[in-house]
Amino acid sequence: MIKIRVEKPFKLNDTITCGQIFRFFKQEDGSFDIILKDRVINVYMDDCFLCVSSNNEENLKEVVINYFDLDNDYNIMNKFLINSDKKLKDAVEFSEGLMMIKQDPFETVMEYIISANNGVPQIASALNNIAKNYGKKVIFNDKEYYLFPQYKDLKDASIEDLRNCKVGFRDKYLKAMIDKLNNNEIDLDEFYELDTKEALNRFMENVGIGPKVASCILLFAYQKYDVFPIDTWVKKVMKKDYEIEGEKNIRDFAIKTYGKYSGIAIQYLFNYGRNSK
Repeated sequence: MIKIRVEKPFKLNDTITCGQIFRFFKQEDGSFDIILKDRVINVYMDDCFLCVSSNNEENLKEVVINYFDLDNDYNIMNKFLINSDKKLKDAVEFSEGLMMIKQDPFETVMEYIISANNGVPQIASALNNIAKNYGKKVIFNDKEYYLFPQYKDLKDASIEDLRNCKVGFRDKYLKAMIDKLNNNEIDLDEFYELDTKEALNRFMENVGIGPKVASCILLFAYQKYDVFPIDTWVKKVMKKDYEIEGEKNIRDFAIKTYGKYSGIAIQYLFNYGRNSK
């Protein structure tokens, strides 16, 4: 086990459970097992220390700090958001310590294609089914977990195989993406270098990826904070609190008001709306 001193506000529970990731497992002692790209970790807070153990301890401190974005200065973003929108002050202050997890691009693409018209338990179940069928098995703390496969591991998976993983009607969308990646028609690493508008357009060229899914991928895998995913919940908040309706009007408001930190604003709004009552 290693202990990482966290000298800033950090809400581990909120960060893990706020809808960013789907493959985590809360343990009886209150800690969390989380499946990363290449390992399983167990994490919990002890005062100001993040306590971490893993089946793979290579570069564990660096991996965990990067994964939880602990090197980022959220004070700068929070001050910007409050100055931009006084109505957001309560949500920002309530959410202080909520971090943006840096996720593996391929798994993020798969999970948000699956997410269309799906609830969290269904998304998590489908992802775990894919991992169990195609990923590497890891025994950690006497429990069996499966790392999420990369697209090369899924090269021979048919639409029917994916459907059997309970992904629903998205089977053909997932298969199309997997084939494009294996045929080198898409390079996920290139999206780190693209500006947000071009990255959104490039993702939306693919079947099964609309504005919301593309925005979520860019926010959670590529740390492009100037996206603003719009779903039914967002529409309700914007109508109730800001008297704004229509996706175009909401997006225009977000760009004008929150700018380069629009994605952070929406995470705070969601967290505050779900957990403050």
